Amino acid sequence: MNEQPSSDRRHTRPIIVCADDYGIAPGVSEAIAGLIAAGRLSATSCMTPLPDWKRHAGLLRETVAAHPADVGLHLTLTDHAPLTAAAGLALAGRLPSMGRLLPRALARSLPRQAIRDELRAQLDAFEDAWNAPPAYIDGHQHAHVLPGIREVLVAELLARYPSGSVWVRDCREPLARCVRRRTALPKALLISSLGLGLHRLLRRHSLPANDGFAGLHDFSGRVPFRTLMQSFLAGSGPRPLVHVHPGRVDDELRACDVLTTPRETELAYLASPEFAEDLASAGLHPARFADFRHQEPAMSSGNPTDTGSESIR
Repeated sequence: MNEQPSSDRRHTRPIIVCADDYGIAPGVSEAIAGLIAAGRLSATSCMTPLPDWKRHAGLLRETVAAHPADVGLHLTLTDHAPLTAAAGLALAGRLPSMGRLLPRALARSLPRQAIRDELRAQLDAFEDAWNAPPAYIDGHQHAHVLPGIREVLVAELLARYPSGSVWVRDCREPLARCVRRRTALPKALLISSLGLGLHRLLRRHSLPANDGFAGLHDFSGRVPFRTLMQSFLAGSGPRPLVHVHPGRVDDELRACDVLTTPRETELAYLASPEFAEDLASAGLHPARFADFRHQEPAMSSGNPTDTGSESIR
């Protein structure tokens, strides 16, 4: 794996290439650190409730010291053990599946105090290991966009980081972009629709966020991952982010997560010359959130089906 030459960046646009799930298992954490060192990733989102976060925070710190990248919190409110009692949210010491969390969120019946306590505990665990705030926050299975969670998240960000230095992953995408990709369209439209409320909150409070979101697929392997990535990179928005899930499968991953083999497929592609070629063909280079600061976010009507931001690329 070779880093993209810095001279290429004069002729390309920035894109956040973010690997989710750092800290879920050693094979995932080590693979992500390797891709950061190779210049293939510009960000990674960390799952601080899981034991591997403490074990591999040091590796990540050493990696980004030599190969700068953004490190964020992957707010985890599904499927794993919480750091707090999470009263009214967790059952028998385990956070709910998305299938159970989503209906409660839509019914506006999530326990906000439990969510607030867990968010604070996960932020504390991040800062204790990292000695700094996260560069950004997103959510495992995009739970941060859900009603009852997004309001708690924004309120905590405003109180805890009043300088507005912590970015947030915005999962809203205009309908036209989703349709053009023709990839996991129902999933993309659902997440974009659910993300509209967070999108509006971020704008209302002037919190920094990406403008362009891609990477959703069904992990079935029916379509080669390179083909999927080419669609993600095309028409990627004015301040784009693509999220990926690379990793090596190990026993710890098998014990805690159903997403296994597809991680190795993504890892192989991201480490390959083909990924660098596809980035160059799309006129993009991996970048950090700070590279977006001089760009104004595209204006929109707030409707998830509008295409207004398409003309400001």
